[in-house]
Amino acid sequence: MTKTEAHSPSILVIDDQEGIRKSFSAVLEKEGYEVDAVATGQEAIKRTKSRFYNLALVDLRLPDMDGIELLTKMRETTPKMVKIIITGYPSIKNAIAAVNRGADGYIVKPFTMKDALKMIKEHLRKQQEAVKYSEKKVKEFIETRAEEYESKATTRHRSKK
Repeated sequence: MTKTEAHSPSILVIDDQEGIRKSFSAVLEKEGYEVDAVATGQEAIKRTKSRFYNLALVDLRLPDMDGIELLTKMRETTPKMVKIIITGYPSIKNAIAAVNRGADGYIVKPFTMKDALKMIKEHLRKQQEAVKYSEKKVKEFIETRAEEYESKATTRHRSKK
């Protein structure tokens, strides 16, 4: 993750309704996020192949594929991206399918932007914590290996004397 991504997470809004795309884009940009919005699953796949997004808001019903199918395809291209399903057609079956295909959250229309923002911020916070934890573990691993290497080098140097 680059410093830019750490300071300004990027979000992909995927919804066939222009009003929802525009509303999310306006609110999220005002919150300081970088936002792209597309109307179809194919456009979303194309975008995720060319750019990393921290989070995607995925409408369940798209003109070219359903959101569950899109989740599967996006999991293959960007597994670390947070994926939140948005639907006006909630059902237990859809919720279970979404979770099984990699959805991290589920927003039911109609919703308030306040509630949607709360969920988005929470998921981005968890994602950032996971990145920091991974970076810490890598740093610890490298430091441990460096200490082991120095110790072996010192031992070899002493044995040559």
